[in-house]
Amino acid sequence: MSGISYRLYHHPFDAPSRRVRLALAEKNVTCDFVIEKPWAPSAEFLALNPAAEVPVLVCEEAKERETVCDAQAICEFLEETQDAPTLLGKDPLARAEVRRLVAWFDCKFYNEVTAFLVGEKAFKRLQGTGEPDSLRIRSGCANIRGHLDYIVWLAERRNWLAGDQITLADLAAGAHLSLIDYMGDVPWNDHPLAKEWYARLKSRPAFRGLLGDHVAGFLPPRHYADLDF
Repeated sequence: MSGISYRLYHHPFDAPSRRVRLALAEKNVTCDFVIEKPWAPSAEFLALNPAAEVPVLVCEEAKERETVCDAQAICEFLEETQDAPTLLGKDPLARAEVRRLVAWFDCKFYNEVTAFLVGEKAFKRLQGTGEPDSLRIRSGCANIRGHLDYIVWLAERRNWLAGDQITLADLAAGAHLSLIDYMGDVPWNDHPLAKEWYARLKSRPAFRGLLGDHVAGFLPPRHYADLDF
């Protein structure tokens, strides 16, 4: 879609926002980025999305402006409008598997890991809503091991998580794991095949934006931006 400018409202600690940023980069879409706090949305942002949820993609051409909300809707919009290799799969079964795995990470992984670790260690501090719950943090650290085992199971059978080619499934998994890695809570050394898959993913040029993230008050571990761990 030539002649169109793109602007993404996102938050660096929001995994779906990270997935969209990765998809934009994989599709070589030039985009401006605006950080939005969904827990304290600006009036401008509420006018774009009354649900006050990131990410939101704004597409502008001349005097026309269109808004696309929700990470999966944005990713599929990019699939349909950008002349670039597919991230969704080349046939119905492949697309179904990609969507299944995206849902796995955005729902199951989020509820069992991201919400416990990033929610307790980062968002409570950012929002000023109290001290981290150590029990929930321990639960997240325990739960992530089962998910890494599943990634290993997939990596043993496929080149990428959903098949031979990189897809939104890898981007969704990488979006969540990059956040946990930013907090220093991924036991990579206990899951070498998962670590190998993630190393390939974060070595891609599209990942550079995420590896350059720095949120005030939170310092990532030294290995976070190291392509060789």
